[in-house]
Amino acid sequence: MTLPTHDLELRAAAQRRRLHASVHELKDHVRDSLDVKKQAREHVLLASGVAAGVAAAVGYGVAGMFTSR
Repeated sequence: MTLPTHDLELRAAAQRRRLHASVHELKDHVRDSLDVKKQAREHVLLASGVAAGVAAAVGYGVAGMFTSR
């Protein structure tokens, strides 16, 4: 049993609207995820900790080149 053409067109239009809304939502999510300033504000403690760890590792590495064992 097939549906009338009008009903199929209505279903297709509804699916297109849902797809368009999903794509728009995905674009907004990706844009927010790639916003460096927003991510830095939200994760300032983590970023500070990582920066401190990297600085300490580089500092010990450089200091190790100039000290004798």
